[in-house]
This record gives sequence, C-alpha cells and structure tokens, in this order.
Amino acid sequence: MTVFGMLRITPVTDDDVTEEVAAAVDALEEHDVAYETNAMSTVVEADDLDALLAAVGDAHRAVAGDHVNTLLQIDDDRTSDITGADKVEKVESELGRDAASDRD
Repeated sequence: MTVFGMLRITPVTDDDVTEEVAAAVDALEEHDVAYETNAMSTVVEADDLDALLAAVGDAHRAVAGDHVNTLLQIDDDRTSDITGADKVEKVESELGRDAASDRD
C-alpha cells in the first residue's frame, strides 16, 4: 500500500522562510519516504500511514519559530498499490507524452 501526503509547513513570520522550509524538507531525508518539493508544497509518498505521519511530524518539528502552520492532506487508498510515478505516468500517457523523457 502507498500513502500520499501533500504537505505545507510554514513559520508565521514576515521574514523569508526559505531556510525553515529547507529544514523541514531535510528532516524528510531521515525517513524511508519519497518526496517531491514544488513551488506550493511537498508531496510525500510512504509505504503506510505511520511512516508518513512520523516523517511529517519530524518535518514540522524541524522548523524553528514560535508559530508554525502545517497543512497535511492525506490520500490513503487502501485498495491500491499505485505509486506516485504510476499516477504521473498515467496522466502523461493520456496526454500522449513519455513521462520519463519529460522530466529530463
């Protein structure tokens, strides 16, 4: 089974948050999860819900500051073993593209 999470962790501040966001993403490296960061969030892929929540918890705690907002949306399809790469490949196929060559 694969569980996906769309994660956004943001310290509440008027300052640049790049360093804090990088610390959160770096904390994911300590876990057996796959992730992809984009301009709006980080998508995390884990084998199960416990692994996802452990990674997200550590990422949240890695952000310095007195006030931190974390938004997590979970996709837990318990009847499917589809991976994130499979999902992207299906969409790219529908568009008539080769997903692997588009990422190079």
